[in-house]
This record gives sequence, structure tokens and C-alpha cells, in this order.
Amino acid sequence: MQNIPVKRALISVSDKTGIVEFAQKLQSFGVEILSTGGTAKTLSAAGLKVTEVSAHTGFPEIMDGRVKTLHPTIHGGILARRDTPDHVQAMKDHNIAPIDMVVINLYPFVETLSGGGDYDDCVENIDIGGPAMVRAAAKNHDFVAILTHPDDYELVLADMTAHKGATTYETRQKLAANAYAMTSAYDSSIANWLGAQAGETMPRQVTFAGTMQQKLRYGENPHQNAALYRTPDMPRPGAASAQQIQGKELSYNNLNDTNAAYELVAEFDGPAVTIIKHANPCGVATDSDMLAAYKKALACDPTSAFGGIIALNRPLDAKTAAAILERFVEVIIAPSINDDALPVLAKKPNIRVLSAG
Repeated sequence: MQNIPVKRALISVSDKTGIVEFAQKLQSFGVEILSTGGTAKTLSAAGLKVTEVSAHTGFPEIMDGRVKTLHPTIHGGILARRDTPDHVQAMKDHNIAPIDMVVINLYPFVETLSGGGDYDDCVENIDIGGPAMVRAAAKNHDFVAILTHPDDYELVLADMTAHKGATTYETRQKLAANAYAMTSAYDSSIANWLGAQAGETMPRQVTFAGTMQQKLRYGENPHQNAALYRTPDMPRPGAASAQQIQGKELSYNNLNDTNAAYELVAEFDGPAVTIIKHANPCGVATDSDMLAAYKKALACDPTSAFGGIIALNRPLDAKTAAAILERFVEVIIAPSINDDALPVLAKKPNIRVLSAG
């Protein structure tokens, strides 16, 4: 598979992180930039030469921008195979210029939903033209590079720098895989939300999509690979959504046990503490006072509690923290950590402390 020089790029992004700098570097390679409304204004304001998509297609944006890139001049330029004579001839016959790179991130549907947007706002933030271009460019990755996240910019620029303004097949293939994963996750979020709005509890098809939060050193066993993924609709706080206040990196088993501990302690309405070892409870107790609840939980099986995971369903205070640190523990998780507990915990910096929020 050949390296493809990038001569023309289409940029249309809602997340403008780093886009001006990226576009400037593209132009330093002599790349012509096509763009849509808001992105075109951002790039033009930064002094870049930009051709609006409407000028490129000869057709204006209509219907409040719902129709702007759904045009044969755009999709023909993305989908045409440069090594197929019929495709090349069709481009000549219809005055279609090839597009070698597409830089897209989609309307913020998930962000609108999680931000409390109403039904109409969520529907309006369902992107149509963006996923169509993403999928088209990813399908034609033999010739087109598709970038769907600001993290892709440095990868592509390094590729172009190393190959005199061209992208390699290996890079384009990797980008295409990421692109299909992104559109799959995007559509999954929309389908799950819309089904819930329609009262559908048992849909014909169900999909799950997660975004990698971190790579783990290994899985349940040292020979296994592992990573932590989060879904956009996580039902409630837990180990995956918690903020790590201090301590060593969490392992697969740490995450598994910590989540089990927090799920268990969350079943109690009153103040409660649980101690977990290898996903099994060593002790669980309730009391009006968190320190007393911890001591009761520890008394259930103090031997097995060594090196365990401790979960509280109330904020961790200094007195309880000091009592916990009298023994070796792997992880402490609580809804929050009181300020007076922080210097106490800092005395043992390797202990992982999580605030679930």
C-alpha cells in the first residue's frame, strides 16, 4: 500500500482544541483547506486561507446547517478510488476534486445529554453529515486519512513530516479503525437514549460503547492485557468514575475489588463501612459514627482484612483515616475525603485513596 500525499483536507470540528495549530502545520505542507461555517470562521480569524465548503460545492448551507456536506462534490472527493479508471473519469466528468484528509469531530450529543439538555436539544445534536463523512473516509482509507480526535493530530503530522507530506497506509488504517469505533459509540449512545425515551426496555438490539480511561499494567493475571473503559451512561459513582487522591496506580484487581466494596456499602442507608478481599467481604458494619462502624467491620475478621479494600458510604474523616492506617490496606474509597484527613493519609503515600464524588 502506498503513501498518499495530502493535497486537500476537509476540516469540520466542534471541539476546536489544537485545530488552529494543526491547520497551520497542514498549510506549511502546502495543503488546501476546506471547511464549514464555525470552523472556517475560527481558522480564517487565525489568518489561515480557507475555502468554505459551500464555495467548493457551489451549493449553500441550508436548513440551519443540517445540509452542507451531504453533496456529491464532497462525498465523491472522499470516496473515489484513485486507482480505478472509472472513478477517476467520473471525477473529471463532474469536476470533483479529491479530498485526501478529513478532520471531523461530531456534534456533542453525549455532552448535551449529560449536561441536562432537553429532548429537542439532544435531537438537534445528533450529527448526520459528520458520521457520513467519517464513514466514507474510513472506508476509503487506502487513499484518505480520517482524524476524529485531537489526539490524532500529532500522529498524522509526524507521519507527514517523515514522508514528505504524505500519510502511510499503516497510519490511515489505524485512524480508520478508530473512526469506526467512534461512530459506533456515538450511535450506541443515541440508540440507547432514544429507546429509553420511547419506553423501550427490551430493544431488538442493544449496544454498549466505552471509552478507554486508562491502560492497566496487566489483567487479573500477569500474562493478561487489560484496560479500563467507561460508558457515557454509568449509572452511579464507583471505582471507575472516582478521583484518585493519592497512591500507586490502580491494578485490575484493585479496581474489581474496590468497585465491589463500594457497591456493597452503597446498599446501606445509614453510615456503613465494608472491607473486601478478593471480591469477598471480610467485614461489614453500620453505626452512627464512622470510626465505630470501621472498628466493627474490622472485628468481623481482622486476619483476612490485612491488605484489603475499605469502602465508606460517608466522607472519610481524620480519626477514621488514622485508625485505618494502623493496618496495611490497599485502597480506601469514600464519597469524599475531608480536608483534615488529607495530611493523615499523606503519611502513607502508597495507599490508594479514591473520592467517588
